[in-house]
Amino acid sequence: MERSVALELRGVTKTFGKVVANNNVDLTVYKGEILSVLGENGCGKTTLMNMISGIYFPDKGHIYVNREEVVIRSPKDAFKNGIGMIHQHFKLVDVFSASENIVLGIKDGKKYSLKDVNNRVLEISERYGFNIDPKKKIYEMSVSEKQTVEIIKVLYRGADILILDEPTAVLTPQETEKLFDVLRRMRDDGKAIIIITHKLHEVLSVSDRVAVLRKGEHVATVETASTTENELTEMMVGKKITLNIDRPEPKEPKDRLMVNGISFTNHDGIKVLDDISFTARSGEILGIAGIAGSGQRELLEAIAGLQHLDCGEIRYHNPKTDEEVNLRDKTPIQIRDLGVRLSFVPEDRLGMGLVGNMDIIDNMMLRSYKKGGSLLLNRRSPRDLAKDIIRSLEIATPSASTPVRRLSGGNVQKVLVGREIASAPSVLMAAYPVRGLDINSSYTIYKLLNDQKERGVAVIFVGEDLDVLVELCDKIIVLASGKVTGVVDARNTTKEEIGLLMTKSTSVYEDNKAKEDSANG
Repeated sequence: MERSVALELRGVTKTFGKVVANNNVDLTVYKGEILSVLGENGCGKTTLMNMISGIYFPDKGHIYVNREEVVIRSPKDAFKNGIGMIHQHFKLVDVFSASENIVLGIKDGKKYSLKDVNNRVLEISERYGFNIDPKKKIYEMSVSEKQTVEIIKVLYRGADILILDEPTAVLTPQETEKLFDVLRRMRDDGKAIIIITHKLHEVLSVSDRVAVLRKGEHVATVETASTTENELTEMMVGKKITLNIDRPEPKEPKDRLMVNGISFTNHDGIKVLDDISFTARSGEILGIAGIAGSGQRELLEAIAGLQHLDCGEIRYHNPKTDEEVNLRDKTPIQIRDLGVRLSFVPEDRLGMGLVGNMDIIDNMMLRSYKKGGSLLLNRRSPRDLAKDIIRSLEIATPSASTPVRRLSGGNVQKVLVGREIASAPSVLMAAYPVRGLDINSSYTIYKLLNDQKERGVAVIFVGEDLDVLVELCDKIIVLASGKVTGVVDARNTTKEEIGLLMTKSTSVYEDNKAKEDSANG
């Protein structure tokens, strides 16, 4: 039985100046299938999806929906053709309810009735297995609930072709599996679904076929059931690479950073960190897991001196002087000079740590401008350092003199992480260092973190992929709503156990106190 074509691209090309983002791409998506799109950073995945969803217009080529050629010049045109894109970063109004966000911007000439909208939202939810309260405000929702609103928003508008950009980036394993169940129901209902993701195990779990892009060109589309992670990676990169994360045993670990009972209340009066305690040891990688917004960012910023704490202390054992220092009394510059490095990669990569208009060389020198001399312990010139990082991390750039704002998001990220690692810290805090990076680049970063570990650095790693946390780290602390809900040995845990701790309402300390109270009668 011949499958019905939902979407077809023929010879689609898009250039930005001299850069060819997509070159003569042919792609077919069928009704009733889930197609994963894979590729390294800068291979053209996002550009291609942006042309399908109306954000960009192709320079050459043709787009067909249901075998009829269409012209998509805007997201409005995409919706008219039944195409909807769910972006990684949600576009919702916090003070509006789910239903109000879903109908926002719709002009269908009909009389507006919130009751009818609520009923329609519930109907869609029941059909596909969503769990959502249409009257609930966005600011009251979890990340997975917000994502549900975004998906229902495009379904409400009649989308039969859905594009999801990194849909599991901030979900727990349990939430991910629920999402996959929903996507399978939508597929079985005849929807065509395209997923952009870097997580190969998820690709193999949920997709029917996989399309691979390399350097802007479509190199292959394969049946998921007949391929492997290694084969997909080889197609993406163009060479064989080993997909194994080494975890060397810690060598003579010593307490390097002791966090004791710290709490932090933000400007809105919300307690973001609540009685956090843990120890990071030299020669170990300490993982931090948690749903987005559980306090990970504020915790690392507090250690780096960027947040004013309500109480508690952060004690740092200086390996050079063999003395302990309370970092809570130090400025960010003093903390940095002690050897504590914060490599934080936020959503706005150019908003923290790098200057977009400056080139890669000057961004290497940012730490030394204040004193007029280099702070890099190896004393190499910034130019040599920039070239070394470009070579070792395979940063795609015309030269070291290229402004970082001209680089892709993933390559900007490599510049930032590479510079922090090159500064020879004694404590390295890496928050989401592989966010948005392709599989090859991600494994390069994991190796660099392990190199730091073997040099006796205390590495604190905040990650989104629980599989990576379990494979890479020695210990993992789990945060939920600003509290530590568990501390686990990464060698003897599962991502399911961590996922449960990520949604737990009480902290490990409250649990221990309850056990003591129970034992004392």
